[in-house]
Amino acid sequence: MARQQKIPLELYIHIPFCARKCYYCDFLSFRALSETHEAYIRQLIREIRAVSAGCEDYQVVTVFVGGGTPSVLEPEAICRVMEAVYQCFDIAPDGEISIEVNPGTLLQKKLLYYRQAGFNRLSIGLQSADNRELRHLGRIHSFEEFLKSFQSARMAGFQNINVDLMSGIPGQTMESWKNTLKKVTMLKPEHISSYSLIIEEGTPYWERYGKKKRGREKPQALPNAADTPGLIQEPMDISRQELPPLPDEDTENQMYHLTRRFLKEQGYGRYEISNYAKPGYECRHNIGYWTGVPYLGLGLGSSSYLAGFRFSNERSMERYLKLDFAAPGWQDLLYTQVHQLTRQEKMEEFMFLGLRMTGGISEIDFVSAFGVKLETVYGDVIRQLTASGLLKRENTRLALTEWGMDVSNFVLSEFLLED
Repeated sequence: MARQQKIPLELYIHIPFCARKCYYCDFLSFRALSETHEAYIRQLIREIRAVSAGCEDYQVVTVFVGGGTPSVLEPEAICRVMEAVYQCFDIAPDGEISIEVNPGTLLQKKLLYYRQAGFNRLSIGLQSADNRELRHLGRIHSFEEFLKSFQSARMAGFQNINVDLMSGIPGQTMESWKNTLKKVTMLKPEHISSYSLIIEEGTPYWERYGKKKRGREKPQALPNAADTPGLIQEPMDISRQELPPLPDEDTENQMYHLTRRFLKEQGYGRYEISNYAKPGYECRHNIGYWTGVPYLGLGLGSSSYLAGFRFSNERSMERYLKLDFAAPGWQDLLYTQVHQLTRQEKMEEFMFLGLRMTGGISEIDFVSAFGVKLETVYGDVIRQLTASGLLKRENTRLALTEWGMDVSNFVLSEFLLED
């Protein structure tokens, strides 16, 4: 009898620690003492072992260790986590295994450990090549430290490196943004993620700039460091700092269009709204998110999409560390916000996640997934957006036009179905 093919699965592993929280960051991250680092790693490994018992039918095709700043940990800790992952899950031989790093916490020793632990892709958070702009963001590194980190990564054998960049930074100009793009592309990383700064409520930037930004959803509350011994509470009031203003809307739009043109000239194909890659180096983990591949989040506050359910892990460090993964019913204590997607919600996500990619979505895949033609469900919306020049149809695929990409938030919201 032929062996049953396993279901592809992606793993996301959250390391919530950082050296210092950036002014714009609303992620679940904080500083902590080394004892808390160790307690968390031990508990994370227990979770990996417990959760993997229900994943025999899956093969892991990508692993992404993110944060926070995973590289703030001692490299031995990361190795122990990955050893547990390889022991407990069926990892595809050609799996994409990524880790996020910060130039201010990266040493040659750590890179060598990462290679030994199985990582074959590195994502370096640069944001800007201008040291003044980095200070305005609250970053702990300089551009010179990034250069050393990048060169060390190449020497350690990493042949698939992403660099994160950010436009719309306080004090940023068209000239400084173009200079950042030039300096980064000269290094020839395989992948570049370029995001526009978003002012999120609950961050120090919100107090300084937030009233100028409207229509943003309020993020989930971050844990109070005082709730858990070993977490370090930092004063984050930047209201009295002399920070420059944000670029105006016209300048931000010019930066956005410059990014697309310049990276294309340098050989980077835009395969998603904010992501560019050399041919063959598109991020498989992120593509999985946008195309509906099941993923499992491990660690504090991580999110999952598995067997038609979306759910999140416990966000309180104190409660997470107290979980007993050997006791019956631990799932009820670990998992929160459990929601089974309806057929309608699955259709919506198929559209507004898939259309983020420049290749768009397949009408054939839609029929295979839902047993109904795309035209039957979204015919009126598609005709209206196509007539407006926001969508294009090529054979059996539907994709955003360049203008559609520019106003993607509006276009994608049109695919929400009425109850």
